[in-house]
Amino acid sequence: MRKQVDRLIRAVVEPLCALLIVAEVIILAAGVLFRYGFHNALIWSDELSGVLLLWLAMLGAVVAYRRREHIRITALERVVSPATGALLDAVSSVVVALFCLEMLPASYRLLVQESSQVTAALSIPRSWIVAGIVLPMGLIFVLAVLRLLESKPRDAMLATLGGVVLSLAAYLGRDAFAALGNLNLLVFFVFFVGIVVAIGVPIAFAFGTGTLSYLALTTHVPLSTVADRMNEGIANIILLAIPLFVLLGLLVDCSGMARRLVDAIASLVGHVRGGLNIVLVVTMYLVSGISGSKTADMAAIAPVLFPEMERRGQDRGEMIALLSTSAAMAETIPPSIVLIIVGTVVGLSIKDLFTAGLLPAAVASIALVIVALARSRRTELAERATLQRIARAFFVAIPGLALPLIIRTFVIGGIATTTEVSTVGIVYTLLVGIFIYRELDWRRLYPMLRETASLTGAIMLIIATATAMAWALTQSGFAQQLAATLATAPGGRAGFLAASVVAFVVLGSVLEGIPAMVLFGPLLFPIAIQLGINPIHYAIVAVLAMGIGLFAPPLGVGYYAACAIGKASADDAARHVIPYILALTVALVIIAAFPQISLILIGAKS
Repeated sequence: MRKQVDRLIRAVVEPLCALLIVAEVIILAAGVLFRYGFHNALIWSDELSGVLLLWLAMLGAVVAYRRREHIRITALERVVSPATGALLDAVSSVVVALFCLEMLPASYRLLVQESSQVTAALSIPRSWIVAGIVLPMGLIFVLAVLRLLESKPRDAMLATLGGVVLSLAAYLGRDAFAALGNLNLLVFFVFFVGIVVAIGVPIAFAFGTGTLSYLALTTHVPLSTVADRMNEGIANIILLAIPLFVLLGLLVDCSGMARRLVDAIASLVGHVRGGLNIVLVVTMYLVSGISGSKTADMAAIAPVLFPEMERRGQDRGEMIALLSTSAAMAETIPPSIVLIIVGTVVGLSIKDLFTAGLLPAAVASIALVIVALARSRRTELAERATLQRIARAFFVAIPGLALPLIIRTFVIGGIATTTEVSTVGIVYTLLVGIFIYRELDWRRLYPMLRETASLTGAIMLIIATATAMAWALTQSGFAQQLAATLATAPGGRAGFLAASVVAFVVLGSVLEGIPAMVLFGPLLFPIAIQLGINPIHYAIVAVLAMGIGLFAPPLGVGYYAACAIGKASADDAARHVIPYILALTVALVIIAAFPQISLILIGAKS
């Protein structure tokens, strides 16, 4: 019975998510065509895209939960015994189930409240939008219960009993919580969230459970507010760039573009000792300008380069170290998803952020190349490619080399928005894969759409619950207290910037860039502006710092993704990554100290 229910959910939700992604591509492409080609804007396209985005995000969260692809911390899981790990997994299922159990009545109340309202352009009942939260919450609850039933009976019983007892004790102790005042922020958002994240509960559900528990036990705020904040957090049309750029990255690999880009750069510098290291860094720089997904970037590059690098005597741990730190460097290369989220949550121009990120990434790339060449003295030399071979390789790679230029030209020229331009890239890549390279395998399209939906759901649910948590923190007065404390910190502007770098490195390793920025961006950016720090420069420094944390062991999730993609032991690769992390740190200090590196291309003053 359990397997039948699971298969039924998969059979319904995954194709629906694929259809939603295709619909978003068609709607946005039509919007560009009608506005720029026919000078007749479709006034309803943004509204419809936003509605479909909410459904895609929440149903994608169902797909991600079913596939165990929600972002979570696995450090504790890797060191405990298998029996303890199984018990922690059961506890995680209970926490997720309790979150959904709290969200179902809360989101249903919001649905009832919104039933009399309609949207501006299409006159769609707003209850249809909120239903995009209610239904997925119910499906995730069912999946969490099914997963709990798959556990050993003893683990399931202990986890369920523990969850019920703690919930009842917390409910009966509401008066005690009320007496704690703002100390409840530590109880719920530091200790509780920290503990459930540490035991492996997906970050999105940890944030959501902490927020719901805080509001339910210490305030009189209706819990439907959480559903409303979640809706506000992911209904922004700008965030539609996330699934579409993820899909674009997968298509770039499937169409043959990524392989030909690698071949072209390798023909130019592959004969230099350590030249393939240069190829890896440069290719990551170029491919990141296309996909926006660092996992997709690494997955596209590693299978192409690693076999030849290993044949030349390169240690696999060394390759993993360079791959992961190159991905950290690429966090500021457009169309970085983190940059899109920064611009959204703190109100900065995404076009300026995209432009500002190019030179800092180049500085970080140079630092990595210097270290890579210094550590490649024992690698074999390859035969120098002839000019004819180099010319041919670059000629074949022209479609891939042109894609980043097309994307940036459309954005800077005002032809398409940051969101819409992803559809231009998707259409272009499909045409190249079908008619030029003729490598596009249509059988891979549905799995790519499913993977896009899963990653979108994992990211967007974090944004949704982190938005609700940030609202709760702001309403508590924590934002004002933090601002007052940091604004009077010693060292003034330089001291605040240095403290921010340390904080964002830690946050990047613990929370990853997206939830960290959604939570702390609205709190810290006003302080930076008050101290005279250009917000674009501050954003670039923050994103690069979070990238270092994300791809640095022992906690960085991105580092373990690189190890999985490169099929290497995380322990073996860890010692190789230190020199590269130090190189990135030096580059970060230089970028932070000289704001013009970030600002010169946008013509802004430091």
